[in-house]
Parts: sequence; structure tokens; C-alpha cells
Amino acid sequence: MKVVIAFLVFTFSLLAFDITKVELPTHKVKNGKSLFIEFLEQKGIEYKSVKVAKKSFQIFDNPIETRKKYVIIPFSYYEKPENKTLNIKYIEDKKIKYETLLVKVIDGKYEKEEIQVSKEKVNPQGKELKARISKEYNEAMKIYNTVSPSSYIQTPFIMPLKSKITSAFGKARTYNGSLKGYHSGTDFRAKVGTPIIAANDARVVLVKDRFYSGGTVLLDHGEGIYTCYFHMSKFDVKKGDLVKKGECLGLSGKSGRVTGPHLHFSARINGVQVDPLQLISLINNNLLKGKKE
Repeated sequence: MKVVIAFLVFTFSLLAFDITKVELPTHKVKNGKSLFIEFLEQKGIEYKSVKVAKKSFQIFDNPIETRKKYVIIPFSYYEKPENKTLNIKYIEDKKIKYETLLVKVIDGKYEKEEIQVSKEKVNPQGKELKARISKEYNEAMKIYNTVSPSSYIQTPFIMPLKSKITSAFGKARTYNGSLKGYHSGTDFRAKVGTPIIAANDARVVLVKDRFYSGGTVLLDHGEGIYTCYFHMSKFDVKKGDLVKKGECLGLSGKSGRVTGPHLHFSARINGVQVDPLQLISLINNNLLKGKKE
């Protein structure tokens, strides 16, 4: 029985069912990137989830092709280079069964950069301020870890604005020569007041001025997929709104921890931060392949 990988073809011994397609640029995946797996519907088989380490990812219906299922597996920026076992859970003859796949996580070898920001944004002091930061973090993580059962996505993603990328995802960052972290999204050049649009259909789940990300809009695209829009100066949407792809969310700004005006665009899958542009490409070229904008 065969597993077909885009640009690579090799065989796994899966005895109970055939996984007809696992689409990857390679059999390896970089830290901070996502992996797309596609299943062809088979009689008597009910696909449930894929588990990696302790985290489980639900398998969903393909919104375009009814005979196919899919799952997107995110790999954190902090994943160490090593082989990962993917445990596929399915039901056959009313019995829960498992099969496995192996994927190798490799070092993304991201570039480094030095960032200078105001001191209070690097090492915030004060009980109230720290409580605010903690509350905002917990609020966002609760949202990111919520997996809406249905997808709002029907057509390919677009960029949130047409502009030059000034900082790519994954750059190792040092703030003011001390605090270390990494760039969790993609920065687009945008002077204050530039319209920011929704990358795809979604439900607005957060509209808020936050300490680090400033003016923030979070969009839930369904099935664990979120896009995030930071450092905005004005909001044109509110929590609970259903927005269409290309709809204006508000205006760019320089709020939060920034060196100047821009849009920070990021994405999460099941709570895991991933490269937003790679995720969009993955969805457009696999899940939504052949679908027109």
C-alpha cells in the first residue's frame, strides 16, 4: 500500500487502509512550519485525528472535495530537530485503531536581527502592568486553542495588504541587546492609516488594544485556523462580526511594541504559532487547489 508525497514517492506499510496522498514540499518539515495531510474517503473507515507527542489534531472534511479529508499539523518554532511519529487514529468495524507515519523536523536556520524599542516594552514593571500582560496572553491562548467545528474558508487566502515585507517569520530577535525571542509573524510596510483587509472569510473573535501587539484583531477561520493583525490604529469591525475575504478590518498603526508603523500578520493552528505565509500557501495549493479567488 502506498503513500504519495508531492515531489517524493515512497511506501509505508499501512495494513488497514491506504493514505492516498500526503502533500509536502519534502518529507522534512522546518520548525515553525505546517504539514498538510490528505485522506481519501474509504468504505468502513472513519478518520478521527492525528496525534503528535501529546497534542491531537482533528481530521476534517475537505471543503471542496467531499470524498477527501485533511489535517494540518503545525510544528512550533521551538521544536528540536528530530524524527516525529504521527499517530493516525481511525475507526474500523466499530473499533478504534491506529497507524503511524514518520516526519523529520529540521532546523529552519532563521536569520537574526537586533531590535531597539522603548525600555518599558522590553522589561515591563509594576504589578498592574504584569497582570494586564498575563490576562491578555491567557485570553488570546484560550481563543487560539478553541477549534471551531466548521470552516468559513471556501476560496484561497489573500494577503492582508499589498506592500513590501520588512521582516519575515522566524527571525531570531534580540531586543535592546538583552531580551531574546523570535519574530512570530510577517511584517508588512504600512504607514499609519493604511487599510488592513481580512485574508479570508472568518468570524472576528477579538478586537482589542493590547500591551505588546497594540491594536489587535483576531480572526477565526474555523477548524483551528486563526490569522492575527497587530499594531493597528483604528478598528472597523467588532467581536462577533462575520467578515468576508478582502473586507476592511481597520487601519494600520504603530501601537504596542514597535519600532515604527507597520502591520504584523501572524497565524496559529490549534494554538501553535506558525509561519503565516507558508500556511496560506499550503492551504491554497493543497486544500483549495484549483479553486478560484
